[in-house]
Formats: sequence, structure tokens, C-alpha cells
Amino acid sequence: MKNEIEVIQDIAGGRGQAFKMLYDGYSEKVYNTALSYTKNHEEAEEITQDVFVKIFKSASTFRKESSVNTWIYRIVVNTSLNYVKKKNRFSLFKNTFNSSENIEFEHPGVLMENKENAARLYKAMEVLPASQKTAFILSFIEDLPRQEVADVMGVSLKAVESLLQRAKKNMRSELEKLYPHRGKPKK
Repeated sequence: MKNEIEVIQDIAGGRGQAFKMLYDGYSEKVYNTALSYTKNHEEAEEITQDVFVKIFKSASTFRKESSVNTWIYRIVVNTSLNYVKKKNRFSLFKNTFNSSENIEFEHPGVLMENKENAARLYKAMEVLPASQKTAFILSFIEDLPRQEVADVMGVSLKAVESLLQRAKKNMRSELEKLYPHRGKPKK
């Protein structure tokens, strides 16, 4: 079994089997990360395709300064953020964007008994700035180690911890606004 760096080198050399191996190993992670940003299955599929096209085209430029996993997450995060930014710009231009349209979003990786809470969580995530949202998604949804989150984002470990603290505070505040009676004792 080849290690991932050898697989990237094989992709750069034009070996299709290596690309298939990488795709099989990462497509679900890429799709789920993209889905966390878009909350739309078709858009997440489009981003997934874009990410793998970018991987294929840039395999020869992989510098081995980070792990392949970190490199791929960096590509999917940047591609997702750019996609959402472009979509929001276009939607504002068309004056059709309605942030409440995604309230019913259900991530396929969430257990049935947690669907309602997950939908609330994703709704609350919409208020987060991109850096906080990225730190939250990579840390709590993709379950990456904090140092890898820092590497993907190109920031320090301390910065990631700070982003996560602010994200949790902002989301808690948003959840309290959206659901003011939840968690409070009934009189």
C-alpha cells in the first residue's frame, strides 16, 4: 500500500488509479465538509467535483509542507468559502437570497435522534464569521485535531482555540434568540 504522498506523486504523473484511490479515500470527507457550508446536496456535490479537479491539476505542486489530509481540507474549505461567498453575492444581486431557506437542513451524518438539535445548530452557525465557522466545522463536525485545524486554516493553535470560544459564544447567543424558552424551567 502506497502512502498518501506517493499517491499524490502518482496523480501528478498522470496515473488514474492513484486518483481513484485518493477519491475513494477522501470523497466522503470532502462532500460532508462542503455540505456543512452549503447545506445543499447538489452544491456540495459541485464543490466536491471542483475540489477533486483542483487536486488533480495541482498535485504536481504539492510541497509536502503539510499532510495530504491537511492539504485536501485546505482546498475544500477555501473552495467552499469561495462558493458560498459567490452564491451570496449573486443572491444579493438577484435580491432572492433568504437565509431562512436552509432551516430544514439535515446533515446525513447526524443520528436520527439528534436531527432536530443539529438543524438548530446549523441555523445558529449561519451568524458566524467565516473563520469561526471554519474552525467550528473542522473541529466539531469533521472532528479534526485542533493542531490540524490550525494547519488547515494557516493560524496558530491558540488562534483556533480563540475562534472556537467566540464561535460557541456567538452560537449560544443566536440559539437563545431563536429558541428563548428552550432549556428554561417551566412555571
